[in-house]
Amino acid sequence: MKHSPFLFAAILSIYLTPVQSSSGDIQEFNDYINTSISKANIAGMCIAIVSGDSILFTQGYGYSDIKTKEPFTPQTVMNIASISKTFVGVALMHLVEKGLIGLDDDVNNFLPFKVLNPYLPESIITPRHLMSHSSGIKDYQKVYLSSYHYGGDSPIPLGEFLEDYLSLDGTHYSKKNFTKSKPGKKIIYSNIGAALAGYIVERVSGKPLNVFTKEIIFKPLGMNNTCWFLSEMDRAKHSRLYESKKNNTLLDNIELYGLTTYPDGGVRTTVADLSRYLLCIMNKGLYKGTRILEEETVSEMLTPDYIDSYTKFWGIGDQVGHGGGDPGVSTGMYYSPKDKLGIIFFINTSSHGMFEKKEKKIFKFGQRLILAGNKTND
Repeated sequence: MKHSPFLFAAILSIYLTPVQSSSGDIQEFNDYINTSISKANIAGMCIAIVSGDSILFTQGYGYSDIKTKEPFTPQTVMNIASISKTFVGVALMHLVEKGLIGLDDDVNNFLPFKVLNPYLPESIITPRHLMSHSSGIKDYQKVYLSSYHYGGDSPIPLGEFLEDYLSLDGTHYSKKNFTKSKPGKKIIYSNIGAALAGYIVERVSGKPLNVFTKEIIFKPLGMNNTCWFLSEMDRAKHSRLYESKKNNTLLDNIELYGLTTYPDGGVRTTVADLSRYLLCIMNKGLYKGTRILEEETVSEMLTPDYIDSYTKFWGIGDQVGHGGGDPGVSTGMYYSPKDKLGIIFFINTSSHGMFEKKEKKIFKFGQRLILAGNKTND
């Protein structure tokens, strides 16, 4: 279905909790975001700015469904793509904390099949390698893209896919699935490596990843609208997904989909729920009296292993966090340790990197809110 690019010109579906900052600051920011998304032909989006233990600002713009004109709000559920990897990182670190797995253990000790890099058959791949994207496992796009299942959850078991891709007798096993680099020596972003890490969580915990993460993260933090699979939720609450086409003059609807390699990008959540999670990490594993990881564990999780790039599935640098991009999805979750300020944004339209450049503006607005002493009641 195609729609005009002007469908929400000047329309804001505001879900803003009142703050103490000047109305001029808020209006200026709203105008900036509204103009930006109109130019990019984005159907709907939502932003949150967090600090301390509170949400300073949260607001939705445009629509989660342009046909029914359902507004996009902080309670709108959407898949968040690669931000999902951070939940795998937290889950693995929980198992490390409990002494059930070591960061430098051979992953083959926990699998019902053997991962074998044909270039380096004697090399050992560890959880640390997987979580820093330095395992030597890479995404062969022809196979990886077939793991997207439009219309519902993938019917292919995660373990079956991974065995076919990574073990010597696998249907999709190939040298194209690996690099020639020794584990720990070269960073090559790997979605399938992340999927393997999620599968290891399942093997070690003895529970499906969606069940385990609900027990140790979602439920303790009150993330009541967060899950991994479409079958776990009411699809009516899920945002529609769109792609902007013909030089940002038309919007095409994208059918909802599931991932065979779901640990790499399958979490479905809301800006409101994800704000709780980000605040928890910013506060070293503690959110309003609830602790999901010990402070020392969070410190280890966010300490670079090889270079200042990725560590335990968290991007490290001046900002800590992760972004996400998938068909109809553009997301970001970042915080500045220096400013003690975090931002989250969800966009339900393939924006081809157009909006991520606005992050600095969102951070600057957040800094003004902190100076004004604003917070919402979460």
